[in-house]
Amino acid sequence: MERESMEFDVVVVGAGPAGLSTAIRLMQNAQKESKEISVCVVEKGSEVGAHILSGAVFEPEVLSDLFPNWSEMGAPLNTKVTRDEIHVLRSSSSTIKVPGLFAPSTMHNDGNYIISLGNLCRWLAEQAEGMGVEIFPGFAAAEVLYDDLGSVKGIITGDMGVAEDGTEKDSYMPGMELHAKTTVFAEGARGHLGKQLIAKFKLDEGKDTQHYGLGIKELWQVSDEAHEPGLVVHTAGWPLDEHGAAGGSFMYHLEDNQVVVGLITDLGYDNPYLSPFDEFQRLKSHPVFSKVLNGAKRISYGARALNKGGPQCLPKMHFPGGLLIGCDAGTMNGAKIKGTHTAMKSGILAADTIYGQIDTAEYGTDLKQYADAFATSSLMKELHLQRNFSPAQHKWGNILGSAYVFVDINIFRGKLPWTLTDPTPDHATLKPASEFKEINYPKPDGVLSFDKLSSVFLSNTNHEEDQPVHLRLTDPSIPLSVNLPKYAEPAQRYCPAGVYEIVEDATGTKKFQINAQNCVHCKTCDIKDPSQNITWVTPEGAGGPGYPNM
Repeated sequence: MERESMEFDVVVVGAGPAGLSTAIRLMQNAQKESKEISVCVVEKGSEVGAHILSGAVFEPEVLSDLFPNWSEMGAPLNTKVTRDEIHVLRSSSSTIKVPGLFAPSTMHNDGNYIISLGNLCRWLAEQAEGMGVEIFPGFAAAEVLYDDLGSVKGIITGDMGVAEDGTEKDSYMPGMELHAKTTVFAEGARGHLGKQLIAKFKLDEGKDTQHYGLGIKELWQVSDEAHEPGLVVHTAGWPLDEHGAAGGSFMYHLEDNQVVVGLITDLGYDNPYLSPFDEFQRLKSHPVFSKVLNGAKRISYGARALNKGGPQCLPKMHFPGGLLIGCDAGTMNGAKIKGTHTAMKSGILAADTIYGQIDTAEYGTDLKQYADAFATSSLMKELHLQRNFSPAQHKWGNILGSAYVFVDINIFRGKLPWTLTDPTPDHATLKPASEFKEINYPKPDGVLSFDKLSSVFLSNTNHEEDQPVHLRLTDPSIPLSVNLPKYAEPAQRYCPAGVYEIVEDATGTKKFQINAQNCVHCKTCDIKDPSQNITWVTPEGAGGPGYPNM
């Protein structure tokens, strides 16, 4: 097929914190030397920020690297952290509050801000466009474009107007080829093109297995009496530990009487009956949360996978024609539960590397210098400090794992002469359903707990219904022939959006149903399916959630 094409010096895939930081630093470098360069950012969301979801407590130093006067420029950092609380929830009603002295140093947030990452990305996009960056929201990067030698030469945006059966509708518009000397992939955790690149170029050869968590988050409007702007609360223990799972929760008090509450479930759990969504609904009944949320109004909902394996899981991030950065590579600091500043730092390093070679680079150039820049950066120093956090949690659980981390980070400052590993991928940890009792979760009360469909409604998720299903089954028979008898088909429970169902017709015949229009693009199915039979690909551009300020 003949497609229209456009040429750029750099194409960036994803208008998140990593991609936008790359674009901004590139233009800043060019402006210092009065040089003309062309930078394009493609974003699958309907607008910048529409698909962005994070806690988020933000370390502002990296923003100062880009814009030293960010406060005067109106960056949306409005709520400074005033104090931290850490709780170990012992049951549905009891808690032990951890003294600050015994908390890992990575959990102290002095000088940090509670923000909406979506709003920060919208602001960053405004700055980027003001410098001449071209940003194309609503255009999904559907394919990697390779040259005759196998080097990356850009991307192809998704076709628009394709019917579910693959035929072209009257509204059909073919995707465009965007060519670049360097293509930067910044799609976020479990990026679908990043996943392909890692496999094609064997970027994870000799690396530990990447691990993930599923973060589910709600935004609430609370009363004056319940609101304490700047309060950061983290918890571990109940409810996940009741079912042998690990993870933790958070509650952050923003400005304007808004509070975010969320649960991160480690996707290395073994019980196929576990439902992270329902565990989150239970969490809110605990007094630590209910005293704030009772009488309040839930105004938004979302979910997103996050990578948490540590630096030993980072793939090689350079390859002919491109770079893999941010959470697409796995740069999140798991011990801090923060990935925004690390993603931005990786983007700044990428931009400086690219710009240093921009006059001599040709299509297919392998920017190997990025590996050296990353290895000697403050970012790598930070990630190395917390390298044992995630494997310690997997080996010994939240409580003993955190005790180990306290010794490792607070006392030895990450200088213990070993690095823990965790070679079992998250999809391989599930055990047969026959080894567990089915979990009967309480029905939602409509006050603190809710069902999946009403939650998806609050995410503003929308997809064109007459389009190919973007959740691809390698073998359509596996859900019923393997996953249902062995694992009670866990997709019904690990998906936080009600995408997957086992339904029966009038004759009792079972069918595996995919409600793709519900998908909030969290990528959990791509990660946790025990048969690795589900592949998430981009739907038609602009489809998915429409987060207002998550």
